[in-house]
Amino acid sequence: MHLAAPTDYLSVFKPTTRTSWDWITPVAILGLSLFGVAFIYSAQFQIHGPDFLKQYWFKQVIFLGLGAGLYVAVSLIDYRFWLSVVHWIFAASLVTLVLVLIPGIGREVYGSRRWLFVFQPSETAKIAVLMITASILVHAKIGTIAQSLGTLGKLALAVGAPMLLILLQPDLKSAIVLPPMVFAMLYVSKLSARFFLGALGAFLLIVGVVVIDARRYATFMDEHHYSFTRDMGKYDDSGLKLVPLHDYQRNRIIPFVAPDKIDPMGVAWNQRQSLLSVGSGGLFGKGWTEGTQAQLGYLPRSVAHNDFIFSVIAEEKGFLGSLTVLGLFGLVLFNGIRIAGSARDRLGTLLALGVTVLFAVHVFVNIAMTIGLVPITGIPLPFISYGGSFVLSCCLLQGLVQSVWRFRKDFA
Repeated sequence: MHLAAPTDYLSVFKPTTRTSWDWITPVAILGLSLFGVAFIYSAQFQIHGPDFLKQYWFKQVIFLGLGAGLYVAVSLIDYRFWLSVVHWIFAASLVTLVLVLIPGIGREVYGSRRWLFVFQPSETAKIAVLMITASILVHAKIGTIAQSLGTLGKLALAVGAPMLLILLQPDLKSAIVLPPMVFAMLYVSKLSARFFLGALGAFLLIVGVVVIDARRYATFMDEHHYSFTRDMGKYDDSGLKLVPLHDYQRNRIIPFVAPDKIDPMGVAWNQRQSLLSVGSGGLFGKGWTEGTQAQLGYLPRSVAHNDFIFSVIAEEKGFLGSLTVLGLFGLVLFNGIRIAGSARDRLGTLLALGVTVLFAVHVFVNIAMTIGLVPITGIPLPFISYGGSFVLSCCLLQGLVQSVWRFRKDFA
């Protein structure tokens, strides 16, 4: 199977099939984007000022416009081209992840140093990890134990380095979406089932340790009548820590694993208000801009337009509105799997599947945290949550999937 990158760089823009565009995903993305703009506007309705240029919904429109151009540009390029520059992309991503950690260069927001000028390097890291993983697996020979271990060693370095740098920001939400994507790509590469069983065992062990750690902390705070929001970090807690989590990260886990130990007016406030938002929407919702939780500020306005945008949709458009959003995401995800299955080569399959799994994790975790199924992580909802870097990375990634479809077979 020939997987080399094109040597004639102008040829990467030449379509290889007469039915060159798939319209299912772009139409679904358009629908999701319209939902996003409308409910970002609604979530911030009570604080809109006279200058609409500074309003989040208008900025989101600009981001989506830029993202649409990026989507088309990437779609027009043969995805095999990226093999020739993947190491440069990966190196550039590592450089930005290092630069953002340097005081005076990286911008600190809410205690985390995640911004380099106007973008988040963690978003470009997702793209770099996707491409370098696909490149390694395309050129790897997975058969014997020695070959498999060699490939896993390369992947451990390639994926572990950016994950570590992301965790140092700290940005747990961006780091946790990478392993499922990589494991899915390994799975279609037919790695031994023993590896996945071992990985599952390690994952369950880590989850168990985190749960025990959170429960110990919650019990200690409850017995000493400490406040989770005011008193954490004011005492010697070295004997309690089993995992190196920041206080705010542990505060997000504790309401999920120890709800009986917390003050509902404290660390569990956002999740409780989210549950009220979703539950009060009913079948048809309260109406656009009429949701009380967001409009009255019970669902904090600092998160209503990004992390908890689905809660706003559920309250104002009800079950039917939520089902529409889920249906649009379903189209994007199932179509991504279809494109992965129709790819012309292993590289196309890996790229399309990796992007689809990455989006599936974002969708599942974001919606699950708004309805109390998983701890609050701050993972945004693709094309709906507010955010420039995130919107652009989503558009670029889906552009790669479109490229896999467009160049899926030779021109007849």
